[in-house]
Amino acid sequence: MPTDIVMPQMGESIVEGTITKWLKKPGDKVQRDEPLFEISTDKVDAEIPAPASGILQDIRVSEGSTVQVNTIVGTISGEGEAAAPAKSAPAQAAPDKKKEAPAAPSKSEPVPEAIESADAEGDELARSSPLVRKIARDNNINLARVTGTGLGGRITKQDIQGFIDGNQAVPAPAAATQAPARASAVASPPTPRPAPATIPGDLVPLTNMRKIIAQRMIESRRTSAHVHCMYEVDFTRIVHLRAKNKSGFEQRNGARLTFMPFFVRAAVLALQQFPIINASLEGDSIRYHRHVNVGIAVALDWGLIVPVLKGADELNFLGLQRGITDLGERARNKKLKPEEVEGSTFTVTNPGQFGAVFGLPIINQPNSAIMGVGGITKQPLVITDDQGGDSIAIRSVVHLTLGYDHRLIDGAVADQFMALVKKTLEGWNEDVG
Repeated sequence: MPTDIVMPQMGESIVEGTITKWLKKPGDKVQRDEPLFEISTDKVDAEIPAPASGILQDIRVSEGSTVQVNTIVGTISGEGEAAAPAKSAPAQAAPDKKKEAPAAPSKSEPVPEAIESADAEGDELARSSPLVRKIARDNNINLARVTGTGLGGRITKQDIQGFIDGNQAVPAPAAATQAPARASAVASPPTPRPAPATIPGDLVPLTNMRKIIAQRMIESRRTSAHVHCMYEVDFTRIVHLRAKNKSGFEQRNGARLTFMPFFVRAAVLALQQFPIINASLEGDSIRYHRHVNVGIAVALDWGLIVPVLKGADELNFLGLQRGITDLGERARNKKLKPEEVEGSTFTVTNPGQFGAVFGLPIINQPNSAIMGVGGITKQPLVITDDQGGDSIAIRSVVHLTLGYDHRLIDGAVADQFMALVKKTLEGWNEDVG
């Protein structure tokens, strides 16, 4: 009996989804739980696994089409059953979208350069995502040479990027205008990613995610009375602490020691002292939240998402590091659940990832504040000793910006909050585990 493939229910509040990419063609073999197609909802982008093993019999909903949850989008036949010809997409599919690809290219059709044979194509599709394959094509990388560390040997974005960084297959192209910022990395800028292949003069429709981002940014500007303050922080103590402990930390805990949990921990401690900054405005009332749920902004190659570290006030330093790393990796691999991008009470974003001195971030609604982390640089600073004497020294400095809603938060409170964050970071005395 054929198995129906349906648009999944990705959360109680989600009623529809857009198919952005089919990872298989009609006639292709699929394995149960192998990524089959990608969807975009108003909460997350995600890879959807195959519900059964067999042959992809047909595709009923084409790429770019939006359908209700539980709609049948295709079928999988048993390996012994004959695969039916691909059916055309139903009426809800936009007429100008691409038609489904045939089961195999005809002799007169050229085979894509990145695919040397049908077997190689199937292996690449099974072991990698479209993003990984695009990076491989742009850098002339044969994926057969890349070792996958994902489930079942799947090649992740980190695997292909690590291969490129280690082998320098081609000169790194110019950085894209919107390079992806990893929330867990602050120390040094990563290798620039290739820019999308667009032709000047083209009119390219917005992706579903970009439409949602645009809508939410405008709504936030219209909703909150944005004000920003910036603080310069002497980060030298933490830079030295990380350099001393990062090797042992990774050996003991199986996780990299990054700078982001230091910023999150300092913010959590300050939020506990100034709960109004962790609050939300609801009509004519203030909602004081019981816990600190920190949204960690992660910029992706295809947009921006803010996964949420729930109960950050109940986590120790190691718990923060593991949680931040996990959310960042799953955000980049489209493995987040809808509930993991909901419920934030405060947000941290990292515009300094690629060298920005500071940023003026837009508040992530319904939060009342967002903290931006600038780049860490060495600068000459005037240092005052215990006897009141001054000297000039080279120090590691970071600029932190707080964007806050002036309807709810007064400037004096915002400044006191940031002063406490600064004091915590400059005088860091916690064990990092």
